[in-house]
Amino acid sequence: MRNIINIYCDESCHLQNDHESCMVLGAIYCQAAKKVEIFRRIEEIKRKHKLFPKYINEKQNRAMYEIKWHKVSKSKVAFYKEIIDYFFDDDDLGFRVLVIPNKNNLDHERYNQTHDTFYYKMYFNMLKVILSPSHAHHIYIDIKDTKSRQKVHRLEAVLRNDKYDYQKEIIKKVQQVRSHDVELVQLADLLIGAFSYVHRGLTTGPAKIEVIEHIKHRSGYSLLKSTLPSEKKFNIFICNL
Repeated sequence: MRNIINIYCDESCHLQNDHESCMVLGAIYCQAAKKVEIFRRIEEIKRKHKLFPKYINEKQNRAMYEIKWHKVSKSKVAFYKEIIDYFFDDDDLGFRVLVIPNKNNLDHERYNQTHDTFYYKMYFNMLKVILSPSHAHHIYIDIKDTKSRQKVHRLEAVLRNDKYDYQKEIIKKVQQVRSHDVELVQLADLLIGAFSYVHRGLTTGPAKIEVIEHIKHRSGYSLLKSTLPSEKKFNIFICNL
C-alpha cells in the first residue's frame, strides 16, 4: 500500500486583473499519518497564546482562531513567530512556493494560452517537486470563489495527465476545503502571504516585517531567490518570465 502524502495549497494575487504585480502559489505537505498530531500541536500553540475557541452556535463545533497573513499584528507577533518556529522545528512538515514576480508582463498571446491555462501550468510546476510516483497524494485547496469547484476538477485532470496517472494511484483526490477548518491551509496562507508581501515591495507593516525577518532567519533564505530544486524543507522557485 502506498504511503499517503497530504498537500495543503493556497494562493495569492492569482487573478489576471487584480492590479497586483506578483502571483504566489504555495503548499505545505506532510504524511497523512502525521496530520492529527500536527493539527493538535498547532492548536496547543493557539491555546498557549490565549486564542481560545469560540462557540459559534449549538449546532457547530468550536472554531479556533484562524491563522492568516492579514491578521499579523504587533499584539500577535509572538504567536506567529512561534508558529513559524514550529514549522521549521517539525521534520514532518515541508513547504514549496512558486513566485511570479512580474505577473503584469505576461504575454499569454505569445504562448497561445489563456490566463487560466497559465494558472494550471504554474500550479503543476509548484506541485511537481512534491509529487512522487512512489506515494499517493491527497491535495486540499482553499475555497476562494464560486469557481473553486471547477478549478479543482480542472487541476485534478491536469495533474493526472502530466503524471500519466490514469489509474488514480498518484493523485488520489483533489478536494476543496475551508481554511478555518484546516490548520495547514492556514499555515500555507501565512507563508505565501509573507512571500507576496516581500515581492510586492511592501514595507509599511512593522509586525509583518518582523515576521518576515524571522522566516528569513529560520530558513536561511532571502525569499527573493530560488533554492535548489532538491531543497526539501523550504523550497522556493522564483519564476521570472
